[in-house]
Amino acid sequence: MKKIRQVFSIVMIISLFVLAACGNSGGNSSSSSSQTSTTPSTSGVEKGTSGESYTFKLTHITQISHVWHKTAEKFGEELERLSNGRMKLEIFPASQLGQEQDMVSQMVNGTIDFGFITNAYMSSRDEALNAWFMPFLFENLEAVKKARDSESAKTMLQQMDQQGLVGLDFMFTSNHHLLMKSGAIKSAEDLKGKKIRIIGSPAIKDFWSSVGAVPTPMPLPEVYTSLQTGVIEGVTIDTDAMITEKFQEIAKDLTLTNQIAFPAVVVASKTNFEKLSPEDQNIVKEAMKIAIDWGIEEAIKRETSNIEKLKEMGVSVYELESKDSFKKSKDEVYNKYSQNPLIKQFIEENSGQ
Repeated sequence: MKKIRQVFSIVMIISLFVLAACGNSGGNSSSSSSQTSTTPSTSGVEKGTSGESYTFKLTHITQISHVWHKTAEKFGEELERLSNGRMKLEIFPASQLGQEQDMVSQMVNGTIDFGFITNAYMSSRDEALNAWFMPFLFENLEAVKKARDSESAKTMLQQMDQQGLVGLDFMFTSNHHLLMKSGAIKSAEDLKGKKIRIIGSPAIKDFWSSVGAVPTPMPLPEVYTSLQTGVIEGVTIDTDAMITEKFQEIAKDLTLTNQIAFPAVVVASKTNFEKLSPEDQNIVKEAMKIAIDWGIEEAIKRETSNIEKLKEMGVSVYELESKDSFKKSKDEVYNKYSQNPLIKQFIEENSGQ
């Protein structure tokens, strides 16, 4: 009997210990949950460690040294920071996932999450985007930066919804100038009959045709060989792409014309974006805005440094002497494209910038 009592006492002590331990565990869990839910976010976005993890895909056409790729990298850094590591980004540069038409299709289908798609391609899908290509509308990239916040530009982004995309922002590189194999461009007369590679926008083609040049649309990867073999005599391009694509190796005369801005339309897959919680959508938007703000300032810095680099590489750099010689062609394009109310509004909002 004595042994039985001893065993019974031991069992009772163990049972009481287990019950006490369970009670304490439950109290700790409740306290931890309460602390997590009341911790404030310092970014203006809910940054809780709970929630799904994502590895997003972003695509663009430029080389990894280009400012657009650097901006994509900045976006990835901000996503990780604002989400406490839940969101990561894979970047596919230099058209690795196909041409821009393919990129957009993949975003619509949800196989790619984000894209920096040239305004040249997107203007073939939405006429209003030709507004960015109105010739000589902007004096410099600082003026282009201001246009990003105009009401008409915001409306353009909202219209991406009709294409199965979410318009997030506009990203820029430096304005386009004229790089020629040989010869400075002093006036419109110097371009008569010249074969100039352009990006495939209707507004850009109309402008150069009016000037009397022979506008030749072609993909960026074909330009180097075309310059080399004489298929084209010059190219309208930004200084960043000029250097990253090494066109200065075969074309030695650069005229600073600032004739058009060159944006990328920053878009997301509507299918994938709408699957995110409101909090995660806000993280994406904030991360992208921080990245684009940084990228535009970087593009402005590069404009000056790139011109100095080109001079060091043996390129002769000239200022356009007679902008007035392009006025007739400029007015023709403005009159034609102002039939679109949104383009007309964009011109009015940004004239004199």
